[in-house]
Amino acid sequence: MAIILGIESSCDDTSASICIDGIIASNVVANQLVHQKYGGVVPELASRVHQQNIIPTVQEAIAQAKIHKNDVDAVAFTRGPGLLGSLLVGTSFAKAFALANGLPLIEVNHMQAHILAHFIDDEKPAFPFLCLTVSGGHTQIVLVRDYFDMEIIGQTTDDAAGEAFDKTAKILGLPYPGGPLIDKYAREGHPHAFKFPEPQVPGLDFSFSGLKTSIMYFVRDKVKADPDFLNKNMNDICASVQNRIITILLNKLKKAALETNINRIAIAGGVSANSGLRSALNDAAMELNWKVFVPQFQYCTDNAGMIAIAGYYKYLKQDFVGQDVAPLARMHF
Repeated sequence: MAIILGIESSCDDTSASICIDGIIASNVVANQLVHQKYGGVVPELASRVHQQNIIPTVQEAIAQAKIHKNDVDAVAFTRGPGLLGSLLVGTSFAKAFALANGLPLIEVNHMQAHILAHFIDDEKPAFPFLCLTVSGGHTQIVLVRDYFDMEIIGQTTDDAAGEAFDKTAKILGLPYPGGPLIDKYAREGHPHAFKFPEPQVPGLDFSFSGLKTSIMYFVRDKVKADPDFLNKNMNDICASVQNRIITILLNKLKKAALETNINRIAIAGGVSANSGLRSALNDAAMELNWKVFVPQFQYCTDNAGMIAIAGYYKYLKQDFVGQDVAPLARMHF
């Protein structure tokens, strides 16, 4: 039996998870509400709250899994990418826990872990498959050949899709985090009420900075003509913006599937919780005969369950690191 403690602290969520022989027995997430009044994550505050949350979060994960801390066989932690101060808290705790209990350490790439979240529950994708990984900091199309044989074949050249959602929400005066609110309002709106441009980027890469700029100018001009424009049209604006972001993502994903001749398609990352994206992906699956894989909501946003499952597969390979390991704000596959 292999029992893995997973630690995730890459941004503003402190999370701990217990994985027992490839099964997630607990997945505890402590959110940070302190950032709401600032309209975004404040790195210094995030690292301080991580320090407050890390011990009780781990204790709760162990308790929910009905094990003792002495039962743990290895500690997996997010090494990067992420906010350096936040990563440092999780890395330091993982190293201390492992050292105190004589356990091996397993470093985990945060973005790889998002993809490996698909191996937590049934039905698991067969290799190879394509994974569209979309979050506040990343937008990637990844060719997944094996658990740790992954190749990024397309990615954003500037901003991420999740950032486009959040910045749009800020332009519209919505509170942080704004992405889920855009999704909520979009359900009541018309996706073709307003037209926004689709960036022309070669290959399988993405761009969202120009879209954000066009939305900003659109809102500025409309509000100037009618100060009550946002109140009157919030649902339609959100639906139209969301539709454009989703079509940008899916058009590149369709191209990738055609070029690689792969019809097993997965999505991962925080934006994969977006109901519009999930619906559009299912529509594409019907049209193109794709086999689609979408994680449970709890494994889409940042969580330690995905770190623990990634750690489990590394544990099987005896892929460990030493106590001199340091967090990396930028970490590549």
